[in-house]
Amino acid sequence: MEVKINREIRNYSESVFFGLSLRQCVFSVLAMGVAVALYFGLKPLVGLETVSWLCILGAAPFAAMGFINYHGMTAEQFLWAWLRSELLEPREIRFEPVNLYYEVMKGSIEKRFKEVSKGNDEVASESN
Repeated sequence: MEVKINREIRNYSESVFFGLSLRQCVFSVLAMGVAVALYFGLKPLVGLETVSWLCILGAAPFAAMGFINYHGMTAEQFLWAWLRSELLEPREIRFEPVNLYYEVMKGSIEKRFKEVSKGNDEVASESN
């Protein structure tokens, strides 16, 4: 007899129905409910192909809520974190480039610039 143990015990989730966790079951049922409601609600108004696409689009967010797990966050936790970081608490990130070569060579460059400008002054005074 062999007992399967997850490598990371924190990733364990109890299977409730067909290998799905309770969260996945609930959101799957919600997705099916939304798809059925959209089908019967929109079938008299638009064609069958359009209704089928609208059912898929209507059920997809609910199905995603049950199955998406990003960096240990559920879909709604991820959406809330994204909403906070992008819209509610935006911050300005400034990019101020630093020329490391110039910073290292600043003394030599300024010295050379002074020599060149001093030489230009001497040439200009000699031509007068």
